[in-house]
Amino acid sequence: MTKAQLDEVDLEILAALSARADLTNKALAQQLGLAESTCAHRVRSLRDRGIIRDTRVRLDAAALGYPLEAIIKVRLANHTGEKVNALFDALVATPQVLQVFHVAGVDDFLVHVAVRDAVALRDIVLEHITVHPVVRGTETQLVFELRDGRGVLG
Repeated sequence: MTKAQLDEVDLEILAALSARADLTNKALAQQLGLAESTCAHRVRSLRDRGIIRDTRVRLDAAALGYPLEAIIKVRLANHTGEKVNALFDALVATPQVLQVFHVAGVDDFLVHVAVRDAVALRDIVLEHITVHPVVRGTETQLVFELRDGRGVLG
């Protein structure tokens, strides 16, 4: 993929929205000293070009009754494209899965989950991951704390 052509205004918009995705167009335009119509056009262009992929609400899993977070490392027995993609699809469709990373190295997938307790964590591993014949093994690591990084524009 080639690097997107972005000017300074685009980068300012992206930085502002990265910090506060809930900014209204009016507030964003005011913050950056742009006309509202110009700001709306720029944001729409960034969305149309796929630079802004989506806007999400981040939930507090613990407040919703899912206080235990973990990373489940998944190793595959073989790496055929069809089987890898099928497992990837199955992992992202699993309840309580927050993110799935397909990675290089000893492990093939990292599955970030939020669950009610250790029993629920075990059930995800046994009922949703190791049931796939392509899976050779798993290793689970508990998440003590998660902090956001500065991001690509930080």
